[in-house]
Amino acid sequence: MLENEIRELYGVDKSKNGNNYEVWIDCYQGNPYWLHDIVDPEEKLSLNLPVGITSELARLTVIELETKVNDESLDFIYQKLIKNIRRITEYGLALGGIMLKPYVEDFTKKKIDIDIVPANRFIVLGYTSFGDANHVVFIDRLQKMDKKNRPIYFTRLEEHLIGDDYVITNKAFMSKDINTLGNEINLQFIEEWADMEEETIIDSEFPLFAYFKNPQANNLDLESFEGISCFARAISLIQDADEQYQRIIWEYKGSELAIDADVTLLEQSGEIPKGKKRLFRNLGKDYDDNFYKVFSPQIRDSSLFNGLNKILEKIEFICGLAYGTLSELQETSKTATEIKASKQRSYSTVKDIQNELEGTLKEFVNIIAYWYEKLGLGFNKNYSLSFDWDDSIVVDSETERLAKIQEVAAGLLTPEAYIKWR
Repeated sequence: MLENEIRELYGVDKSKNGNNYEVWIDCYQGNPYWLHDIVDPEEKLSLNLPVGITSELARLTVIELETKVNDESLDFIYQKLIKNIRRITEYGLALGGIMLKPYVEDFTKKKIDIDIVPANRFIVLGYTSFGDANHVVFIDRLQKMDKKNRPIYFTRLEEHLIGDDYVITNKAFMSKDINTLGNEINLQFIEEWADMEEETIIDSEFPLFAYFKNPQANNLDLESFEGISCFARAISLIQDADEQYQRIIWEYKGSELAIDADVTLLEQSGEIPKGKKRLFRNLGKDYDDNFYKVFSPQIRDSSLFNGLNKILEKIEFICGLAYGTLSELQETSKTATEIKASKQRSYSTVKDIQNELEGTLKEFVNIIAYWYEKLGLGFNKNYSLSFDWDDSIVVDSETERLAKIQEVAAGLLTPEAYIKWR
């Protein structure tokens, strides 16, 4: 495995690697491991819950986000990132984390670009005692063809090691196997990397990357500060839901209306009516005295759907979502207090993600400001960021408005205070 080979290269114990990026990617892309052994494409049925969970959490996190930098030049680059913040948040939650890495693309033109690096393209090798990454390797891969039109894989490892000094090193490797590093080569050998330094000492006091990760604790490796997928804790339940869904579909297919008929009857009656071939099932010669029977069993969908709904509720609980996000909410079976507590669970989950994202965005702007200063570009060094996160996920704005109108009518709230609140 490539990641283990990289960890070994940098002298890090690979047994401490508790992530499951390959599993999470397969699940997120709708191809979980429990579908791999199913041969029939029609039976590879999935509810695609991982992408639904991730997408919904990302939506709830940033749908009402309004943020800006109080410096026009910094805010110009910042808004380019914010334009894609929902997609970035979704990728980070799906794979446990994502790196935002601003860099100078062209020193002559003073142009800054941004690398958005998903969790399967970097490895965190070390942390501070506060859980901040201080040793990271970024993985850049290229594929080229040799003279015989066979693929060759080139890998560049960009190591950021932050200690007494901030050292960035670059190493390049060449391999004929996509799953290995192969042999180390000179950076000059690859045109895209020819102008890169093998080692650079940076005078920054903070990392030149901003690491956004799912704020849930890493239950796969209790000693790691690395993020895990937002659906990682519910993998087995998601498998149960897919298998229950497959049973439901089979129930519909298996109980599909059909006519079991003697082949001689079909021959006597001539051609099967157009568009009705799936209705008739040929049972061979001399079946039941040249007659037919209708196959139309009762569908047992209610109990199967109830079972699926219970599984979905368990997934919602494990993933920190309110009941009804994935399941069909049975409000009649829940008290108002239970429903409010369920909604509060979603709010708490989303609020934790928002706090993590806010910290990452502040780090991102600090890195942009660092490069601005290195390039001699003017900006307000006393810049600050503003964030406005909407709370409609837990507060019903219309209900709150009506309540305040009643408070005004009762004399408990002044009209001026109500107008100020509005």
